[in-house]
Amino acid sequence: MSLQTLHRKLNSGPSAFFNIYAIFAGFITYFAMYGFRKPFSVGRFDETISFLGLFDLDLKILFVFSQVIGYTISKFMGIKIVSEALRSKRIVMILTFILIAESALIMFPLLPRSYQALALLLNGLPLGMIWGLVFSFLEGRRSTELLAAGLSTSYIVASGAVKSVGKWVLLQGISEYWMPAITGLIFFPMLCFGLWMLSQIPDPNQDDETLRTKRAPMDAAARKQFFLLYAPGLMALTLFYMLLTAYRDIRDNFSREIFDELGYQDSSLIFTSSEVPIAFLVMLSLAAIMYIKNNRKAVTAIHGLLVGGSALIGLITLAFQLDLISPIVWMIGIGLGLYLGYVPFGSVIFDRIIAETRFVGTAAFMIYVTDAFGYLGSVSIMFYKNFSGQEITWLQFFTQFSYVTSIACTLGFGYSMLYFYRQHQKPPTGGESKLI
Repeated sequence: MSLQTLHRKLNSGPSAFFNIYAIFAGFITYFAMYGFRKPFSVGRFDETISFLGLFDLDLKILFVFSQVIGYTISKFMGIKIVSEALRSKRIVMILTFILIAESALIMFPLLPRSYQALALLLNGLPLGMIWGLVFSFLEGRRSTELLAAGLSTSYIVASGAVKSVGKWVLLQGISEYWMPAITGLIFFPMLCFGLWMLSQIPDPNQDDETLRTKRAPMDAAARKQFFLLYAPGLMALTLFYMLLTAYRDIRDNFSREIFDELGYQDSSLIFTSSEVPIAFLVMLSLAAIMYIKNNRKAVTAIHGLLVGGSALIGLITLAFQLDLISPIVWMIGIGLGLYLGYVPFGSVIFDRIIAETRFVGTAAFMIYVTDAFGYLGSVSIMFYKNFSGQEITWLQFFTQFSYVTSIACTLGFGYSMLYFYRQHQKPPTGGESKLI
């Protein structure tokens, strides 16, 4: 197919062709990004290091802290950078951020042990902005839920797949310090192809804008106006997303330790096989929202996924502790509950809130507000686990945290559902410059 034919089909061809193309472009781009972010987590790094000369700290925990702190800073930076990014600059920005991240992974094994954590902080620093830049190509369309579902499955599957590739690299005799950089290089050609595909996607058309509101970069005044208009609901979503992000990060970063305690020490494919069914079910759930044309009903339905997913985490953990299900069924079940609550934040919930409120802006703004505070919560919970003085394993801590997350998020997201339902009964208010 020629480039001219591709452009014609994407602009005026069958919607099915556009949807399949956009899903694939977003999926492989973000899937490849994980090759630069997550491979180090499959390493054991069984050493301790003196932290600031005050106390000894497990090396892996220090590495996880460092990357998550970099990722957290990246999310706060993204509130401005991503929400103001022009379409013409997005591809170059993504490629630049990836090259910075890979350079940090190459520095990782070359630095003295006491400075290696800085390399992982630098690695996380640009990567947190990739999601919003990729999603900006997909938001504001009639089929955004379907596109977002495909994009969201990328990091569910990639989280396991990258660890499987990383473990395969280790089994080839590569040291665990060089493994992250080698794994990143394996995924680099895929990333470049994905970026080329994204660059061909056209802007939303008039029908998209009629149904989902025009999308545009948001300056500081617009961001402030939108947040103040819906502060109670947005603050509730942000607060409990913090807890959900911390829960997701522990499951993700310490999955090897959890699976080892559950008896899966010798399997490299367990990381991928446990995530594939989750990705499929979450994709179906999000894609179904596309058929709800009324934006008010869609916002309520998405909140239903948040509440239901949160409740599932606690219920299936109870079933596991009562020996009613196997460990692998438990890990898949909590993963399903987790991602049913987690994934809508990075894709559809703010897209639909903007569509319902008719506020001219971009969903990337609130995606990055919630993500920034989400990763701040993640760092806080990991510090608590390691410095609270509790001598418990990651499996024990994760099990206890499952109940806390389930109860708190079920109640918190329930409040947010009620708030936005009541808001939709009121006439739109706000500045005329941004509301249409």
